[in-house]
Amino acid sequence: MLTVNAMSPDSSPFISVIVVCKNPGLRLREALASVWAQIAQPPELIVVDGGSEDGSRVWLASQRARITTLIMEPDTGVYDAMNKGLAAAHGEWVLFLGADDRLFHDAVFSRVQAVLKQAGDGVAVAEIAYEDGRVYQLDQRPRPIRRNFVHHQGAFYRRTLFADHGIFDPTLAVMGDYDLNARLRQKGVKFTPIPLRLTTCGVGGLSDAGGWQGYGEEVTVRHRHFPAWRCWPWDLGSVIRFIRKQFVRRPKPRPAQSG
Repeated sequence: MLTVNAMSPDSSPFISVIVVCKNPGLRLREALASVWAQIAQPPELIVVDGGSEDGSRVWLASQRARITTLIMEPDTGVYDAMNKGLAAAHGEWVLFLGADDRLFHDAVFSRVQAVLKQAGDGVAVAEIAYEDGRVYQLDQRPRPIRRNFVHHQGAFYRRTLFADHGIFDPTLAVMGDYDLNARLRQKGVKFTPIPLRLTTCGVGGLSDAGGWQGYGEEVTVRHRHFPAWRCWPWDLGSVIRFIRKQFVRRPKPRPAQSG
């Protein structure tokens, strides 16, 4: 286990950026570079590496001076790693940036901070775009029973939400964020759209890969939060979407996995 606080965190940073990874390859450098390039007040940056064997650990160690908290130790999965990042975070707001994602431009945090200062105590959701052209933003009337309605790469969570409503379920491999978002929505937490693009996302990550595990967990999570009689039509929809993705648009898996 190695945990390094290379920088003394601000006693109350406004934003904490948490990046979790395992064998992310060179894309990790692009992700972190997009954070370091922000012209706004630098966020608290927390990186959690689950035991990379692709050279990332060596490179991260060389960048300790630019990372507020660096945790390098084995974990049980992406949501276990995200919970470790949460435990180290001090910011009012938390963003989980994927190791193969990058912030849209170097002034995006300047614009986001102005919006967050006016936001309430819930979740603020910006637009994200995948590299293959898909664009996602918060629906005006989210339907959490249907599927996950928030991409974490575009979501700023008020950190106090996790103390009030619980952290990610580490037993889930793919749909821990869906479980969290559905839980928050059922508790009446407000999800507010941010009218700007925040992140450009890599294709073929855990939730985007198209494997049955993700769709199966989607069904499991749905039944946690809604009565079975309401879930069954949407469960069928999950199966249909899984089949369609196998034949219509299944991203090629990356050789290295990242959170």
